[in-house]
Amino acid sequence: MYKVSKKGVSKTASFLFGFSSTFRYHGKCPKKERFLDSRGYMTKPSKHKRVAIYARVSTKDKQDVQNQVRELRQWCTRMNYAIVKEYIDSESGSKGRGERKQFTQMFEDASRRKFDLLLFWALDRFTREGLAKTIFYLQQLDSYGVRFHSYREEYLNSDNELVRDILLSVLSSLAKQERLRISERTKAGLETARRKGKHIGAPTKAHLKEEIKLLAKRGMSKPKIAKKLKIARQTVYTYWPAKL
Repeated sequence: MYKVSKKGVSKTASFLFGFSSTFRYHGKCPKKERFLDSRGYMTKPSKHKRVAIYARVSTKDKQDVQNQVRELRQWCTRMNYAIVKEYIDSESGSKGRGERKQFTQMFEDASRRKFDLLLFWALDRFTREGLAKTIFYLQQLDSYGVRFHSYREEYLNSDNELVRDILLSVLSSLAKQERLRISERTKAGLETARRKGKHIGAPTKAHLKEEIKLLAKRGMSKPKIAKKLKIARQTVYTYWPAKL
């Protein structure tokens, strides 16, 4: 990015979470490079020309998605980018890819390289499925050769060559840490359950026989027992007690 000052032009690489490194040189920014980003900074137009916009509003938010789309379109105009398609969802961001029709379509088109850059309003508009899923989606876009750019979070963009490799490296590290935390929480939860005497995993034959016998004594029918225990009816017949 280029920020105009009295002494010349300051070139700033904004890294993830606010870290920055500044390099200064003198001279004027060529006219063909005088494009402004969302914060009013001059920025070079990259080689990416085909842009797809993804916007989302929750049906509970009662927001107008056009408020997002309008500013995203204006940004593309300032950057001299061509918008090839707009994907708009009116669903909760916590829903998975299969539950958001436009989100799913967007990834299918990205895999076919129908656009070079995905522009979205902010990360919470992109998805709210948690850190691991979010990073997975961003990494998947990169694996397709598609860059991403968050309009409200200037540090979160891979179309800036200065920070792209650093950003992806940090995202990869965060994803690894998140997987480790999930694994540790799962193991801790299982250990707590074992200490409380709860059965973990698939029921043993002895445990299953005892459950069926107990429910049978209560007068429950075989089909109802199968439904309650979520097992096949044949299993109930197999372990049905000879005497109640």
